[in-house]
Amino acid sequence: MVLDRTRERADPLLTVIAKQFTSINPDLLTWCALLFSVIAGVFFYFSNPASELQNFFLLFAVLFVFLNGLFDAIDGKVAKLTHKASARGDFLDHVLDRYADVFMVGALALSPWCRSPIGLLAIVGVLLTSYMGTQAQAVGHQRDYSGLLGRADRIVLLIFFPIIQHIALGFSLQLPWDFTIIELVLVYFAIVGNITAVQRFYITLRWFQKGFNRK
Repeated sequence: MVLDRTRERADPLLTVIAKQFTSINPDLLTWCALLFSVIAGVFFYFSNPASELQNFFLLFAVLFVFLNGLFDAIDGKVAKLTHKASARGDFLDHVLDRYADVFMVGALALSPWCRSPIGLLAIVGVLLTSYMGTQAQAVGHQRDYSGLLGRADRIVLLIFFPIIQHIALGFSLQLPWDFTIIELVLVYFAIVGNITAVQRFYITLRWFQKGFNRK
């Protein structure tokens, strides 16, 4: 992931934040992250170009996308700080992350901001990227976070692009072929997400070819 390369710089701040939540079960934080994604998805789904400048639904959605990303970033840290880290918690986190991705990206894909084929390809790209990363671990290799588009990157894009879309409405910005700015980010998810999935697929195949696992 592009942002994973700079994650160490954010770790001290995330640790400080996580320490404020050590009295809460980390699994509850994981479920809260999912709840925030559902709320973000609702705002994304009901937002539309005609009323956005009146109800600010995209901006409300962005707030809950941010909260989803924050709680997803600190639940594991809270688990380590409270010595509650476990394989069960890791499994729960990854499963709920996939649901969160579907709620947020899927809501945009079904919203008036996006044409259906673009939205479908974006969801495929997002899910295959995550699947390839965890499937590598399932066959005996390490969990693969490599590639151009990881979850942290998606969260950042889901924060900034809706804000840009909201601002662009105020200036009546019109893109070629009636594209919306939201569609551009979903096109990016579709193309770069699938490229990332292929990258991870190739890396795992190379690992097999090197003879680390001949089962």
